[in-house]
Amino acid sequence: MLDNDKDRSKSFSRRAFVVGAAQGALLTVLGGRLAWLQIVQGRKYETLSDKNRINTKMVAPSRGEIVDRFGVPLAVNNQNFRVLIIPEQAEDLEQSLKNLARLVDLSDNRVQKILKESQKSSSFVPLEVTDSLDWDEVAKIEVNMTDLPGMSIDEGEIRNYPFEEATGHLIGYVGAVNKAELEDGDNVLSLPGFRIGKTGIEKAFDKPLRGAAGNSQMEVNVIGREVRELGADKSKDGERVALSIDAELQRYVQQRLSEEKSASAVIMDSQTGAIYAMASHPSFDPNLFIRGIDTERWQDLLSNPAFPLNNKAISGQYPPGSTFKMVTAMAALEGGFSSKNTSVKCTGYYEYGADRYYCWKRGGHGTVNLLTSLMKSCDTYYYKLCTEVGIDNIAKMARRLGLGQRYNFDLREERPGLIPDKEWKLARESKPWRPGETIIASIGQGYMLTTPLQLAVMTSRLVNGGRAVEPWLVGYLGHKNLHPEGNWPSIGLNQNHLKSIKRGMDLVVDHKDGTAHSSQIEEPDMKMGGKTGTAQVKRLSRADRLKGLKNEDVQWKLRDHALFVGYAPMDNPRYVCSVVVEHGGGGSSVAAPIAKDILTMAQKRNPASTKIKVS
Repeated sequence: MLDNDKDRSKSFSRRAFVVGAAQGALLTVLGGRLAWLQIVQGRKYETLSDKNRINTKMVAPSRGEIVDRFGVPLAVNNQNFRVLIIPEQAEDLEQSLKNLARLVDLSDNRVQKILKESQKSSSFVPLEVTDSLDWDEVAKIEVNMTDLPGMSIDEGEIRNYPFEEATGHLIGYVGAVNKAELEDGDNVLSLPGFRIGKTGIEKAFDKPLRGAAGNSQMEVNVIGREVRELGADKSKDGERVALSIDAELQRYVQQRLSEEKSASAVIMDSQTGAIYAMASHPSFDPNLFIRGIDTERWQDLLSNPAFPLNNKAISGQYPPGSTFKMVTAMAALEGGFSSKNTSVKCTGYYEYGADRYYCWKRGGHGTVNLLTSLMKSCDTYYYKLCTEVGIDNIAKMARRLGLGQRYNFDLREERPGLIPDKEWKLARESKPWRPGETIIASIGQGYMLTTPLQLAVMTSRLVNGGRAVEPWLVGYLGHKNLHPEGNWPSIGLNQNHLKSIKRGMDLVVDHKDGTAHSSQIEEPDMKMGGKTGTAQVKRLSRADRLKGLKNEDVQWKLRDHALFVGYAPMDNPRYVCSVVVEHGGGGSSVAAPIAKDILTMAQKRNPASTKIKVS
């Protein structure tokens, strides 16, 4: 009996040992695994756990302001409340959107657009549902948030342009990022509703204006609602851009041009190259593009024959007409083909071979020299002069004075114009240049094309002593001076020749027989000089002339362009302007009065007397 008890006891002990050993081994494995998870991989799982309760989101930077030379805001950021939705957090995306539509104005079209966007993007990427919410709308949404799964209120900024149409072409506008622009590589572009520069300064300086994104770590509860901020890396705001523009002068010039159907004007500093105003009419309100312009307004802009979306001050290309006569005259003087006393008898036309080229004044101007030819804008004088000078010498002088080229300018829409010569025609048409084409080119017609900006530069170089001034808009990017003041290099023109040209331009306005005498500025210390121009769009035949056909008798798009280039004050020119009125008729009757008004205003405001405000 005792032996049996001993055997059973030994058998139980062995089984207990085996079970205990197995349990010990299991506990060892579990302990080792626990140690591995807690000690070796503890940080990894702590991070994964945090991701379940912490949302890390990108923080959009504040776009840099654009201001005028006095610090007046031209492009600013206004506070903006909007609704975002994360599709994967919405139980039923479409139903959530419909619930929101009961609280705020959200059209069916917008709902459908968001549903389409959700199919194209990742389900975790937030989508912008609506923006520009007022406080009442924000309160309604917050109270009903339980019925709006996946949605959140986001406080951001929206761009605003206080001067509206007056600065539309200059400043441009921002718009939503398209697919091609996402390839930029900047992760901030993927933020919902993020906008980048599309035109104007907004586009040219988009990256420094854009800034750099930050991030924020937010603790969220089980339904995804934010509870508190755990930490943040601040975003870097965009740079402030300070322009040379005088905003009030810009507004005035835009308003003055609005009295015409289509016109443009530039006011620049002949000494420094600073642009004080640059306007193109008709214009557009850039605020219309911030949230996406509606179809009807977009079609109105596209169908307008005066092309309101084009900045005609830098992209409009026009024959310079008689404003080009100073170029032909300078080419003749510098080349030794004439002097200021060289005279020509104008009988109303000039005969070259079998062809007859008419002066604008029937019956002619009589005997004229350099000064009176500019004062009265006699065509015949230049017809005769150019046959000796030649097109290549004229073209070289035009380029020295800044025509036919793009400048290192701050707006990308700039166009180069065209200064033709023999080589250009041979390459373009495989035909030699004809003498008759030189005659037409000498008064700024034929193939000649210039922009209002180029005409302002040309005039500046003629009246500033022949220095190679170039135009600029952006003075400061942040605290960096992009255009430190300094002397522009000389283009090597004879000072006596320049004085003769300027004296002729003085007489255009100051003399009773000058073509712009009726537009003289009365204040003695504000007097202006300049040159009128009328550029033909449709050449009138001899038969038309005999019939007495006038500019206003043809349809608008075939009428002559009216031009004027001017400067003030006359004794020491600082402000230079160019004015082009598309299909406006005569430069003396249409463009010169505009120049008078804007040069008077420029001198009264006198922006050249102040430095650009940095901050």
